Amino acid sequence: MKSYQELIQFKTFEERYRYLQIKGVIGARTFGSDRYLNQVLYSSPEWKSFRHQVIIRDNGCDLGMEGYDILGDRIIIHHINPITADDVKKRDRKIFDLDNVICVSHRTHEAIHYGDENLLPAMPIIRRPGDTCPWR
Repeated sequence: MKSYQELIQFKTFEERYRYLQIKGVIGARTFGSDRYLNQVLYSSPEWKSFRHQVIIRDNGCDLGMEGYDILGDRIIIHHINPITADDVKKRDRKIFDLDNVICVSHRTHEAIHYGDENLLPAMPIIRRPGDTCPWR
């Protein structure tokens, strides 16, 4: 089982991404006909409160990495160890376990699930004294 505590030991965005990478198949069954279950979960007051805690903990940053603020995009709370319809039905504790979730952007979420590193955000530009050419 992977965990948030292990994830934050990785110092780069790419290392964190590779740790979480699932390499799923587009169109593979996840919740299928039980899709309504995760919609019920994600609209519940309990989830909304939990989601808020995660966003505060991760400072609204992609993969919890400082400098990778999620701007202009909805913050997704990604389950590090995927949940199933059965987990939702049984209210498994891993659904609301802070050690099993991380903030991600939509593009990073897609990259994690489908293994497309081209979706990952570019490294933030590090400015230096005397650097007057922003496109370099």
